[in-house]
Amino acid sequence: MSARQPGKHAFIFIFVTVLIDMIGFGLIIPVMPDLIEELTGLEANRAVVLGAWLMSSYAAMQFFFAPIVGGLSDRFGRKRVLLAALGGFTIDYMIMGFAPHFWLLLVGRILAGIFGASYSTANAYIADITPPNERAGRFGMIGAAFGIGFILGPAIGGFLGDAFGPRAPFFAAAALAGVNFVYGLFVLPESLEPENRRPFDIRRANPFGSLWHMRKHPAVLIMMGAVFLMLLGHAVYPAIWTYYSEFKFGWDAAERGLSLMAVG
Repeated sequence: MSARQPGKHAFIFIFVTVLIDMIGFGLIIPVMPDLIEELTGLEANRAVVLGAWLMSSYAAMQFFFAPIVGGLSDRFGRKRVLLAALGGFTIDYMIMGFAPHFWLLLVGRILAGIFGASYSTANAYIADITPPNERAGRFGMIGAAFGIGFILGPAIGGFLGDAFGPRAPFFAAAALAGVNFVYGLFVLPESLEPENRRPFDIRRANPFGSLWHMRKHPAVLIMMGAVFLMLLGHAVYPAIWTYYSEFKFGWDAAERGLSLMAVG
């Protein structure tokens, strides 16, 4: 039997999935200095090094696992991969919320990077269900969800951290992911018909192989280089700002969250 034809509810689910992913990512940034200091006893000017390791581990896992997750979605379907990611996010945020040691925070960020690699699957789902002439608009809306999530997440996380402690935003993020998992389980149809699936090939899932393949397309390489430099500059700010503003100005989590929200 073929999969049900996805419709408006499917796109809403993908939109909300990306929104929740970014809110969850933003929720924990303002309180991360407080939690690292609580677990290690370090001051902000030294905790920032550990914070950088957390962010780097998250990004590294996304780099290595995005092609793998994409290949798995081509083999097993988009829905299974997206739901596995949301279930994994729920567990991951709970692990970090209860973490008694820094190394468990590191494990949590590694898992978050792996499950966060499903962003490519969300894009593939949109491509599956959207006519070519409407894809630009829908991809634009997904980009808007990305931005809205990063605006709302730090502000909410900062206030939760001030009101209930630095672990509260992690539990809030887990609850958001869990609710979306249940919603998707019952509402989201599969977008990739069985006859359109293909076997998993580890050669296609190698990120270095993909980069090597791009040598045949110099214009794409130039574009990738420009995007890399843009994202490199963008990543520096959230990696150090919360620690710097606490150390330099004595800002609490709410003030740090509001400053991140202002930047968006």
